[in-house]
Amino acid sequence: MAIRITVWNEDNIQESSPDVLTVYPEGLLGAVADMFKGEQFQVRKAWLSQEEAGLTEEILADTDVLIWWGHCKHWQVPDEIVTRVQGHVLRGMGLMVLHSGHESKIFQRLMGTQCSLRWHEMNERERIFVIEPSHPIMWGLPLHFELEAEEMYGERFDIPAPDKLLALGWYQSGEVFRSACLFERGYGKIFYFQPGHETLPSYYNPYVKQVIVNAAYFIARNRALDRELHSDFAEALEQFRG
Repeated sequence: MAIRITVWNEDNIQESSPDVLTVYPEGLLGAVADMFKGEQFQVRKAWLSQEEAGLTEEILADTDVLIWWGHCKHWQVPDEIVTRVQGHVLRGMGLMVLHSGHESKIFQRLMGTQCSLRWHEMNERERIFVIEPSHPIMWGLPLHFELEAEEMYGERFDIPAPDKLLALGWYQSGEVFRSACLFERGYGKIFYFQPGHETLPSYYNPYVKQVIVNAAYFIARNRALDRELHSDFAEALEQFRG
C-alpha cells in the first residue's frame, strides 16, 4: 500500500524567486517532492495560492503525511485551514515541518508556543550529530554528517521538550540547535527538521534526503495502518456477507 504524501509550500514554481530557482530549478516544492520516487509513494503538491490553500478536506483525507515548508507568508494561511490540518493530525495524519516552517501557524498551534529561535544568514558549515541512531528516522545515517553552508538556527528554540530528540546541529560559530525533533499530538506524529534554507543546496545532501524519506515512512504509520485495517475489515465483512 503506497504512502500518500502531500508536499505543501507557500509558493509554486511560478511564484518562486530567481534566487531560489538558481539552486532549485523546480522550486523548493519540486525539490522536496522529488525525494519520493517509486511505487511505494503517491505524491501531490499543494501551495498557498490554490483554492483553500491547496488543503481541502478531500486532499487532507487522502494524505498520510503532510510536509510543510513556509517562509514569509505564514500569516496568509487562513485560520480555518490551520484548524482543518490540526484536526487531521490529531486523528492520525503525519506532519513534517521543515526549516522556517517552525513559524507556521500549524506548528505553533500544535506546539502551543511561538516556536521562536535565534538565527543569522552567514552560510556557516553545520555538523549534524545523530543522537538516537537506533530510531527508524535515523536509520542509514553516519553518527554525524556535514552541510558546507546552512543558515544558522540557534537556541533557545521555543518549543516543548520533544518526545524524542533525534539529532543536534553544531555550527562553526559555536552555536548548537535541536535540529531533529519528534512529537505526538493525539493520534498523529509531528517531525521537525531544521536544514533547508531556500537559497542553499541542503536538499541535495543525501543524508538530509534520507532523514526526510525515513521520517515520512515513520510518521505515516498511524494513518496508513488505520487505512489498511479498514480495508482488511471491509474485505472481511464483504466475504462474511457473501
